Amino acid sequence: MLKFSANLTMMFTHLPFIERFEAAANAGFKAVEFWFPYAHTPEEIKAALDANGLSCVLFNMPPGDFDAGERGIACLPGRQVEFMDSVSLAIEYASIIGTPRLHAMAGRMPDGADRAKYEAVYLENLRYAAAEIGKYGFKLMLETVNTRDTPGYFLNYLSDAEKIRQDIGSDNVKLQLDIYHVQVIQGDITMNLRKHFAQIDHIQFAGVPDRAEPDVGELNYPYIFRQLEELGYDGWLGCEYRPTTGTMEGLGWIKPWLVD
Repeated sequence: MLKFSANLTMMFTHLPFIERFEAAANAGFKAVEFWFPYAHTPEEIKAALDANGLSCVLFNMPPGDFDAGERGIACLPGRQVEFMDSVSLAIEYASIIGTPRLHAMAGRMPDGADRAKYEAVYLENLRYAAAEIGKYGFKLMLETVNTRDTPGYFLNYLSDAEKIRQDIGSDNVKLQLDIYHVQVIQGDITMNLRKHFAQIDHIQFAGVPDRAEPDVGELNYPYIFRQLEELGYDGWLGCEYRPTTGTMEGLGWIKPWLVD
């Protein structure tokens, strides 16, 4: 049976962040994920998880100046020391919270920039991150992001992510496949799931084109979910979508998949 985690950055947003944990548990979720935990202490988040019988399966390393439009710093020349500090902070949080997967957001590359220069920095930083978090048994996640939502993002295609993963050469580097992003930029969801399945350690999803619930839009998610069952996927499926009205009002799609 498939397992679903609630993304608390995008779901239950009518509540303060810490109160979303209880809301997720009451909705039937056993796990959560979120973009960034750093506005709260790791002890606060751990307490919210424990109080509601939840596990946290994923969060992102610090993204740089998110409010200014930065979407990660892993590929940015001149920011290597800041990246190393971000790895240390993420490890501190993950160690206390008990989160096994950390996503290093690649960052945006300016128009006309030398891609090879950015890739060299990206590889250097990811090798460092993989080694550091590997000491704690954590996995480093690589996620492709579409350029419609995030123009200039460095990592867009699964084939590029797989090449980067192989170039890093660490067993704890895995693919984080967001079905929404893949559909927007390259499509062919089922074949991409099959092709990269062995290296996928986390999957996220949303309806396309509006990033709403999975029963809204152009994708047939019941079919996709059945394909994942047939492939034997035993990881988590992150509900990383923006509810059309309210989170609870849009959760009808999940009822056949939730189990006690």
